[in-house]
Amino acid sequence: MLKKVVQLFIIVAGGTLGFLYLPLLIQLISFTRGTWIDQPIVAPYIGLVLGAIILYLISFWLVDYIVYFIQYLEKYLLSAPLMDLLFGGIGLTLGLVIAYLINRPIYDINIFFVSQVIPLFIMGLFGYLGFQVGFKRRDEFINIMMVARKDKALQQSPEEETQAQVGSKPKILDTSVIIDGRIADICQTHFIEGTIIIPQFVLQELQHIADSSDALKRNRGRRGLDILNRLQKDVTDKIEMYEGDFEDTQEVDSKLVKLAKQVDGIVVTNDFNLNKVCEFQNVQVLNINDLANAVKPVVLPGELLKVQVIKDGKEHDQGVAYLDDGTMIVVEEGRNYIGEAIDVIITSVLQTSAGRMIFAKPKALEKAL
Repeated sequence: MLKKVVQLFIIVAGGTLGFLYLPLLIQLISFTRGTWIDQPIVAPYIGLVLGAIILYLISFWLVDYIVYFIQYLEKYLLSAPLMDLLFGGIGLTLGLVIAYLINRPIYDINIFFVSQVIPLFIMGLFGYLGFQVGFKRRDEFINIMMVARKDKALQQSPEEETQAQVGSKPKILDTSVIIDGRIADICQTHFIEGTIIIPQFVLQELQHIADSSDALKRNRGRRGLDILNRLQKDVTDKIEMYEGDFEDTQEVDSKLVKLAKQVDGIVVTNDFNLNKVCEFQNVQVLNINDLANAVKPVVLPGELLKVQVIKDGKEHDQGVAYLDDGTMIVVEEGRNYIGEAIDVIITSVLQTSAGRMIFAKPKALEKAL
């Protein structure tokens, strides 16, 4: 279909050129002067037919290249980030407006080359420069807009400012937090406000993992896709897909950081390394593991708990149990109670980078002493 449309456009263009310029060409070479072809009424229509036929024949050789170029341009525009297209388009428009203002006095010059050719050159030049300036300096324009937005936020009360800065900012999900799955439950409970953005390059990574030959990776990828479907059904009004990509960057984590800066968003993850990278580059981040640690039940030394000892510990006579949230409890002298549910007394709580570790001893030993 596109090929036929291009051919039709070429034929119309050829007929138009022949209609306008064949009479001028006949007058210039003057070898048909005095014949019926030289008549003012006949010559334009002969030019229309000849121009259409000539460009139609040329189109058989030219049309494939034009169609390929259009398809390539369409693919590039669809994959380009929206902000790039927006600022590039604004720059192009301003460039064409400036070129038009420059060309207005040039059109009045009665010299063909000056009044017809030079304006085309100026339009092309300023259009190109405007697009390049808008496209390559988009980050500076975004920063200016962000500064104006922050100045407006300073006029708000502290509560309004906090809500504007955190609650309304879009939340960008990374691959690890989607595979983890807890994000779906958090969204359902409305603890996360604002729009939830799922980048196309994260979805592609999930699809790649789901197609892996490794069974474990394949299951993780499929779980991630199931979580996305669940999010799409449960919180449809808050989910948005980001179709753009950053072709100059290969790592998905780096793309997430760039996207967060571009849309002034917050990265949601449970990846420790991505968390540190975001903090280093002044990008806000929400870590699901930090949230899970924050809502774990608080236990204090001296409290009584009932636990199931499931295995022996690293040290002599130690047993290991777990709370419902996965917190490890090391039971001193608990090796003899493996497989049993016993009452233990908390002796100490140790907070480590990997989480909390609780030390306890069997209540039966306390009574024996």
